[in-house]
Amino acid sequence: MTQKTQIHRLKLSDFRNYTQAGLTLDGRHVVLVGDNGAGKTNFMEAISFLSPGRGLRRAVLSDIPRVGASGSFTVFAAIEGMAGEADIGTGTETTEEDNLVRRLRINGSPAKSVDELTDHLRVLWLTPAMDGLFTGPSADRRRFLDRLVLSLDPAHGRRANDFERAMRSRNKLLSEGRFDPTWLSGIEQQMAALGVAMAAARREMLGLLSGLIEADRETSAFPSASLALSGFLDDLADLPAFAFEERYIEILAQSRHRDAAAGRTLDGPHRADLMVRHIEKDMDAERCSTGEQKALLIGLILAHARLVATMTGFAPILLLDEIAAHLDEGRRAALFERIDALGGQAFMTGTDKAMFSALGDRAKFVTIRDGQIDG
Repeated sequence: MTQKTQIHRLKLSDFRNYTQAGLTLDGRHVVLVGDNGAGKTNFMEAISFLSPGRGLRRAVLSDIPRVGASGSFTVFAAIEGMAGEADIGTGTETTEEDNLVRRLRINGSPAKSVDELTDHLRVLWLTPAMDGLFTGPSADRRRFLDRLVLSLDPAHGRRANDFERAMRSRNKLLSEGRFDPTWLSGIEQQMAALGVAMAAARREMLGLLSGLIEADRETSAFPSASLALSGFLDDLADLPAFAFEERYIEILAQSRHRDAAAGRTLDGPHRADLMVRHIEKDMDAERCSTGEQKALLIGLILAHARLVATMTGFAPILLLDEIAAHLDEGRRAALFERIDALGGQAFMTGTDKAMFSALGDRAKFVTIRDGQIDG
């Protein structure tokens, strides 16, 4: 049985257009209704900071505090999470060196890392900014895929960061013409170990997700996605990890002068791409209509949420921004049923309350006006 995680209380201080805001919840889904620009997405962004990373907008910390405020913000949540009831507080503060940094406290005690948030909640989201995922640059799809992996493997983020640091060190040595084999070999061995581990985690996630999508095809109201990775030694993907690493080390060593001329490393997991096809239409996602792409993305997010619930035993918190705007009545009703079936808590936004009428009393409706909450 999947257990429910939920947010009981939320308080914001100097977050975007909110001076002070609070909301008490009863475990039902939450629908935030208001005009464009009222602060609905800002509120969702605050909830996204209950997970590691830079939130659903990937914002620079200095851009988040309310204009005219002291330069910092706070988000507080009382939750029933994977480790039981907990109080989570996060926000920013200025260090003695005048740097703005993010801090996290759990049950009143400072956390060693924001990764500790994954011990309590898994927060997933879908925003209008993601509508161009299939037609945009490969970097957006890699970021999307890595976010899916992180929800099940929090160490994936550290591996990715360590790979980037090692790669920058290699690029710097090459750009300076320093082809010292000892230094470069050490860095390239580190890159190979991290890069192959990243690729393996991505492929494992896609395998699990693809199996769940295939099993759900007959009952899903949303199109099914075929998922594959491309762009990083695709012909070696089935090799044992040690053989994959050795081959990547060889490629890095052989391509030093080429990469020096290019000014960057041309082979690695940082060049991989997520390939998505609409199974029922047998068509690449990028060639589908805008409506089909939206439905395909919703189906993918719902499948991933179900996978997280299955693998962890706890339903994730879902943040679905402007989710109903481009769906017909039947699809909206199907969406709400699938969200309900996950057994978790979802936060949704919209300008028209009527679009969410199929939820009935399964949701708490909250009106937002210019950074003020009425609910």
